[in-house]
Amino acid sequence: MAPAAHERAPYLEALRRYAARRPARLHVPGHKGGPGADRELIEALGERALELDVPALTWGIDVGGAPTPFEQAQRLAARAWGARRTWFLIGGASQGNLATGLALAHGGERVVVQRNAHSSTIDALVLSGLRPTFATPELDEELGIAHGLEPEALERALAATANPIGAWVVSPTYFGAVADVRGLARVAHAHGVPLIVDEAWGAHLPFHERLPEHALRAGADLVLSSTHKLAGSLTQSAMLHLGAGARLEEEVVDRAVTLVETTSPSSLLLASLDAARRQAATRGRELLGHTIAALAHARARIAEIEGLEVLDERLVGRAGVFAYDPLRLAIDVRGVRGDGYSLAALLRELGDINLELAARNVIVAIFGLGERALPEAERLVRGLQAAVARVGADPAGRGARFAPPPPWGELLMTPREAFLGAQEVVSAAHAAGRIAAESLATYPPGVPNVLPGERLTEATLEYVARTLELGGHLRGASDRALQTVRVVARGR
Repeated sequence: MAPAAHERAPYLEALRRYAARRPARLHVPGHKGGPGADRELIEALGERALELDVPALTWGIDVGGAPTPFEQAQRLAARAWGARRTWFLIGGASQGNLATGLALAHGGERVVVQRNAHSSTIDALVLSGLRPTFATPELDEELGIAHGLEPEALERALAATANPIGAWVVSPTYFGAVADVRGLARVAHAHGVPLIVDEAWGAHLPFHERLPEHALRAGADLVLSSTHKLAGSLTQSAMLHLGAGARLEEEVVDRAVTLVETTSPSSLLLASLDAARRQAATRGRELLGHTIAALAHARARIAEIEGLEVLDERLVGRAGVFAYDPLRLAIDVRGVRGDGYSLAALLRELGDINLELAARNVIVAIFGLGERALPEAERLVRGLQAAVARVGADPAGRGARFAPPPPWGELLMTPREAFLGAQEVVSAAHAAGRIAAESLATYPPGVPNVLPGERLTEATLEYVARTLELGGHLRGASDRALQTVRVVARGR
């Protein structure tokens, strides 16, 4: 009996058939399926991976009789996530944000954007020239992190924006907080604009009933899904989903996606999206159930370690937290000596345990759709026990020892005007009061502390410098050490 459509991976299967024929490869890439590759690369990746590295516009894969295997793969992904249409992205979720900005710009120039958006969203504002009204997310003063956007905050931002053409929000956050997307969609649609959700961290949500409702089902119009993060595709692969009743034109989105994609897409990345979709559609519920159970056990064990607390569904009900994603294992470390950066370094030293994120108050480990969750969770528990035994608990530190980032500066120019306008480089010590011409985003989570066009403040510059001292990284800056800052030239 032939397998059901969702059980197939048509694009991956087409690549395998092509390689099996051992065709004459009179086309790129230059490694020719392996013979032209460096021997150590072949040893590292294996011959099979290079044989499947096939260029675009290859007959029987993405050109030929319709629907091609590539078209079939994208249609199956749309069905799995409940979209009208799905695009495979090989520039990561960042490519999806760039395409979103360009698609929105077809309708006007003013857009409402959640201020703790990923830095690629700000890059999209630079490329598209959109004029943002920033909606402030809910700030957790205790933990020093930002949660989601409340519908009331979106309502205020849209009401304050003349002729808005869209609302652009983030859910889930890096820390697992899921926003009230249904409420946000109602607000956006009442204003006659589409709701775009950067759901980069939620590709797995449709595949288990114990997970929060995913954005497409909740009424979002365009949803960005970073499939590689938790759903098992290769790094740098993602999807962009158009909602069934979307208030955006499919052709406009398609045009924007094409504008920011390479003409030489990696077949390995595309095949991994096809395969990840198949696994999610056929085994997602089973695999996620295993991961959810393993993490529940790990949370209980970690809660027994003096000085540590886990963030979980108890956060629900706080401002900006409508639901919580249990695949994020976020740990409040304020009750131990040191901070999240030093604890993360100690975990690497003691057990070669590498976390997704370390911030001052919170560290985050993430678990995927189909991994060996229980052994890895147990390894994390043992590592935390050893690390806390080394540094010691500090019950007196349970208060908010580390303040959240300072307030964002005033936006005086559009990101595009500042980024492309006349500029100069000044010492960071003398940059306060000037208008930034570049982003300063402590990473992770990659949320800009400063945007092009915002006034730099002394408090923010000190916060970023302190984050670098503690072991964080800086994205967007010309000088990653923050000795200098690029600013708008005086007289602008």
